[in-house]
Amino acid sequence: MAAPIALPRIMRIGGGAVAEIGEVVSSLGLTRPLVVTDAFLVSTGAAEQMIKTLESAGLSPRLFDGTVPDPTTDSLDAGVAAITEHDCDSVIGFGGGSPMDTAKALGILGRQGGQMRDYKAPRNNAGPALPVIAVPTTAGSGSEATQFTVITDSASDEKMLCPGLAFLPIAAVIDYELTVSMPPRLTADTGVDALTHAIEAYVSTKANPFADSLALTAIATIGRVLRRAYTDGTDAQAREQMMLAATQAGIAFSNSSVALVHGMSRPIGAHFHVAHGLSNAMLFPAVTAFSVRAAQSRYADCARALGVATTADSDATAADNLVAALRELCRDVAVPTPKAYGIDKARWDELIPLMAQQALASGSPNNNPLVPTDAEIRDLYAQIYG
Repeated sequence: MAAPIALPRIMRIGGGAVAEIGEVVSSLGLTRPLVVTDAFLVSTGAAEQMIKTLESAGLSPRLFDGTVPDPTTDSLDAGVAAITEHDCDSVIGFGGGSPMDTAKALGILGRQGGQMRDYKAPRNNAGPALPVIAVPTTAGSGSEATQFTVITDSASDEKMLCPGLAFLPIAAVIDYELTVSMPPRLTADTGVDALTHAIEAYVSTKANPFADSLALTAIATIGRVLRRAYTDGTDAQAREQMMLAATQAGIAFSNSSVALVHGMSRPIGAHFHVAHGLSNAMLFPAVTAFSVRAAQSRYADCARALGVATTADSDATAADNLVAALRELCRDVAVPTPKAYGIDKARWDELIPLMAQQALASGSPNNNPLVPTDAEIRDLYAQIYG
């Protein structure tokens, strides 16, 4: 069976690539982009520099800095209004996963209208949509190369997965120099997020050889350099390799799928406002331990790529080594449990049934090597609390 593969039409990758954003937008015949970013990148001057670069290329950009962490449906309204007021013909997502996800959502709302809940899974959205150009400033989400966006419904607190080619950026500008200022906590959370993408893409029931090759390469790179980037943010080589690995992992899961970790992670983010990468990291070792026997050889391949097993090890030993290595990595980069993060246990226990229901409804658990029951998901949530 043929695997449907989709990639951005244009990718500029390397140090200093962001200086070429004007040329990229112009080459697509676009002239009036909405630059979607957040208050932090405005405060650093990076957003202003982006606008100047676009204007220097003869373009007419408008800045929208109303992105919020884990974007909500309410946060999109002002962006849709800005698209209409400026008569935008494109959207530039400039920032981490939240600005890029916001940009993707605005791309489809700016062309088709309606509400984001109209576009959530299982609907597959082919378009039309305004073209999106993605410029990531973190090494983790991979959103610059994926056909997904995640938006929280402000009315229900459901973190909605919205899939389809309508959300795939037409271009991605990937400049690792934008990540050098990332603090250790963000470096860790986004780095573990990228590793989750790569491993879930490889063990997913929708895995394919194209995605496999990128996933294994990303796993190997992250295993070598994540701790370096976390310990020393000025390590340019580690930053560059992490940025490329995050994009490779994004391409891998966009053309395969994520699985149970992501299905369970989204409700944690929605209800407790935990950053996406961090909620993935909280779940990653326990969910892998739950799943590993259902695809032992695939997890063993991941262990060997990560450098925690060799071909001399049996698949069973390698798979066990992977679970142990993920636990060790999360300790090394100080991933907190929900309890240590400050989440109230009574509230956590109260929401477990709803979170399990939302996790299953997202569809991602169905891609897991071992498809869990509602009771098993509830048990995993209880296990990880701490």
